[in-house]
Amino acid sequence: MKRKSEEISYFLIDTISRWSGVDCISMDKRSQQDELDPHYALVLDVYYRRAIPVMEKRQILFDNPGAFESARGGTKDRFFLDEIPIRVEYKHIPSVQDLIEHPLHHIKLLKNTGTYPLYRLLHFSLVFSRSDWIERMRSNLTNFPEEAWNTLFDSFAAKMEHYLSDFGAASVSGNQFFRLMSHSGFLRYAGASVFMFNHVFEPSHAEFESQLKAQPRLPANFVNLWDSIAGEKNDISEFKKFELARLLAREIFELR
Repeated sequence: MKRKSEEISYFLIDTISRWSGVDCISMDKRSQQDELDPHYALVLDVYYRRAIPVMEKRQILFDNPGAFESARGGTKDRFFLDEIPIRVEYKHIPSVQDLIEHPLHHIKLLKNTGTYPLYRLLHFSLVFSRSDWIERMRSNLTNFPEEAWNTLFDSFAAKMEHYLSDFGAASVSGNQFFRLMSHSGFLRYAGASVFMFNHVFEPSHAEFESQLKAQPRLPANFVNLWDSIAGEKNDISEFKKFELARLLAREIFELR
């Protein structure tokens, strides 16, 4: 991490940790890398028990940063400090804890949002903590129930199959938007299914493919099939990609 981003991270952590309702703060490990990376952002997750300052107050506490905006409900802030992009997410501990302790009660939510929030809780670097709460939650995640993994695999595989059907229709339709959406949807849920089979939460989109290919248990000929479907080779027609996607889907279903 360069000096400028280090100073900004210290300022943000010091500011947020003073809020009495905050239990802990974690930081994306990629935020501790080179700020000259064109995709660089300083990303923080803030886990809180009691009320945090309202948006207007946060903006003042953050020294009135540039391009400040907050998501509806105040769950996310985005802004710039010294040209460094900042992303802060606020997560209410009772909701997070219930999700982690009773994942089978929240399968519909996880099916729609994916498991990346759980990946963040487990893998982001802990930079401030008042208690052992996050360590206890991480322990729970490392012992995530087998039934939950299996149910999520089935849910993601079903969505993969849905997008596969769209992929087939799009491959002969000439509708570019339909093709892109069905193509990306198929890959996203095919990958998610493989992660669930390996008992691994989904990483960020930037790390999705590299971590997926590194999983110890993969379908037969997975990397070649994936690259042929995901790549931009002009010698592979859209219909041929659909046929390869159908083969990959069959291999994924056979994992279970």
